[in-house]
Parts: sequence; C-alpha cells; structure tokens
Amino acid sequence: MKTARIKRHGIPWWGYLLFVVLAAFVLFRAFRERANSAKAAQPPSRPVLVAKVITKDVPLYLDEIGTCSAYETVQVQAQVSGQIMARHFQDGADVKQSDLLFTIDPRPYQAALDQAQGQLAQAQSQLILDQITLKRQQELRARNVISPQDLDTAQATVKSDEAKVKTAEGAVAAAQVNLDYCNIRSPINGRAGLRLVDVGNVVTGGNGGGGGAVLLTIQGLDPIYTDFTVAETDLALVRRYLGGPNVKVETRSADGSMPPRLGDLYFIDTAVQPGAGTVKARAVTPNPDHALWPLEFVRVRFILDLFKDATLVPSQAVQISQNGPFVFVVKPDNTVDLRRVKPGQRQDGDMTVLQSGVQPGETVVVTGQLALAPGTKVDPKPYNAPNGPEGGQVAAKAPM
Repeated sequence: MKTARIKRHGIPWWGYLLFVVLAAFVLFRAFRERANSAKAAQPPSRPVLVAKVITKDVPLYLDEIGTCSAYETVQVQAQVSGQIMARHFQDGADVKQSDLLFTIDPRPYQAALDQAQGQLAQAQSQLILDQITLKRQQELRARNVISPQDLDTAQATVKSDEAKVKTAEGAVAAAQVNLDYCNIRSPINGRAGLRLVDVGNVVTGGNGGGGGAVLLTIQGLDPIYTDFTVAETDLALVRRYLGGPNVKVETRSADGSMPPRLGDLYFIDTAVQPGAGTVKARAVTPNPDHALWPLEFVRVRFILDLFKDATLVPSQAVQISQNGPFVFVVKPDNTVDLRRVKPGQRQDGDMTVLQSGVQPGETVVVTGQLALAPGTKVDPKPYNAPNGPEGGQVAAKAPM
C-alpha cells in the first residue's frame, strides 16, 4: 500500500506584514473618527470684541439745558438835545470802550461854552481889581485914615467876587460837559445792535432828569453768561459740593459743533421757583470769538467734583439682566466669567464708570455678549471705540 505524502504550505512573511498594516490602518481610522466626533461635540470659540479696564480722572456732573445772555447790556442815550450830524460805526460791528458812535451838532454848546468862559474872565478881572482896592484900604486903615466900616465893605466885595468866580467856573465846566456830550462814545466793549436814529434826526437829551432818546443798544459778549436751572431733587448733591475747588460749568453748543467751554459758577438762587421745582443758576463763560450769542440754547454740564483714578469700561460692555448689571470678563484661558457690577456715570468717549466688580487691567467683552455664558470659550479681538461728535453722550444725572 502506497503512503500518500501530504505537503504542508506555511503563511509567507509578507502576509504577516500585510495583516499588520491593515490592522494599523483600521485602528488609525477608528481613532481619527473618534477624535473628529469629540471635536464636533465641542462648541466652537465665539468671536468677541474686548477692551481693557482703565483708570482715569473723571468729573461728577449734572447735565442741564440752558441759554446764554449778554454779560453787559447798555442802551446808549443822548445826554443833550440837538441834530445828529454823523454816525461813526456800522450796525452789528464790534466796538471798544470810548469809540465814537454819534456826533450831535456842537455849535450851540460851543457858543454856550464861549459865553461862560467870557463871564469867567470878567469875574476874575473884577476880583483882581477889588483885591487891589482891599489892599489899599488895609494900608489906609493902618494909618487910621478910613473908618473900619470902609475896610469891611472892601473885604466883603472881594468875598463876593470870589463867589462870582466860582460860579463862573461852574458854568464853564457845565458848558464843557454839554459840549463833550455832543460826541457820544461807547461805554463798554461789545457788539453794536441796529441804530435807532439816522443822521439828520433831532434827538432830545436827558439832562433834564428824564431819559434821553435811545440811539443804540450795545451788548458785551466776552465773557458771556450761561443761565441754567438745577432740579430740586439734585439740590442735596449740589449743596454737598458747592464752594468746592472743582466746581465748574461747561457750556456746549446744541449741535456739538463747538468744543466745550469751561467757565466759573457765578450765581445760584436761594429759592426754588414755584411750580417749576428748579433753582436758577448762572455761570460766566469765556467767549473771545463770539461763538456764543445771547438767548442761544446750549447744553450745560455742571461739574461738581473730580473723581481720581475712576475705573472705566466701554459703555457697551455693561449688560442688564434680571439680577442687575453685569459684564463678561475674559480669563487667561480665553473663557469668560460673569461679574456683577455697580455702574456709575457715563463719561465722554462712550465710557462708563464702574464702582465695583472689576479691576484695572482686566479684559471685558464689549460686543458679542448675546451668545455667551460663564465658561464659554471666546476668540477675542480688540475693540476700537468710534469717534463720535464732541459731547454726544446721553445726558446723565450723578448717582446720589
């Protein structure tokens, strides 16, 4: 019987290699799919704009509405009667103190002055003559030639002559004043209004005790008054700082076209206006370029004090929830933390004072808060504040 020989065939080495490669590929695919699945389950970083918490000296203030009024208002009146011979200014022109405005016909007053000067010369001549006579009478009386009565008469005559000279001197001075009044000059620095008389008109003077004809009104515009009111509810705060070194008044144009002008508080009333619930106040504001005009409406910032190193964040960073104001603070790992804050006043430059809740140098989210929650990962980008018009902030009342 033949014995069959069975031939065994083994697995070649490259077969093992192929198996290892395939196994590694399968494991790599499984690991990558698992990693992608985990990555897909993790939410993406939220893009936000952020800004640093800064410190700055800021004012404590009240924002009010006011008007301007002339610092001085003078009605130029005629002091003597006569015909207007000349006008020396243009309507609406700026005039200086002592500038010539009108000329009244001086001829009658020049004649009166000449007459008074002639009478004064006569009185002085008579006084000299009577003084010589008195001297002779005194010599004769010393030799006992004349009676004492003659000497007394001579002395009385001299005294009378001296009085007449004084009277004549007064008449000359009065005539000179009337002549000077023919040249009507500006009593203040200011701006002339519309003239009320023209050349050729005859005006009545005011030397008789009544007011003379009004020729012109001049208003002083530099400085200028800023008039405003303070609400009765703010009086306690105002009284706390009134008289302090930092009390100032900023006057701003209604359209923001003019930089704020810093002036001094001049007056605050001592009583509340009945029915209005406000107290009148007035400030003196520099106005060298006459940019502010009487009766012009202006925005007024009544500065009461200056806070040193106040903590500031962009106003958009402060959000409101049912639990109160808060901000999102970005931590070093780019996750956010919700902080409760206590806002103060809003300041120029779209910044808000925070009295508590954050520290200088921390980073807060300015925009993009809607999709955030504590612990959310963010992708922070710097916030660039827009340059708004000067004084374009919403009016704010100071916290009590």
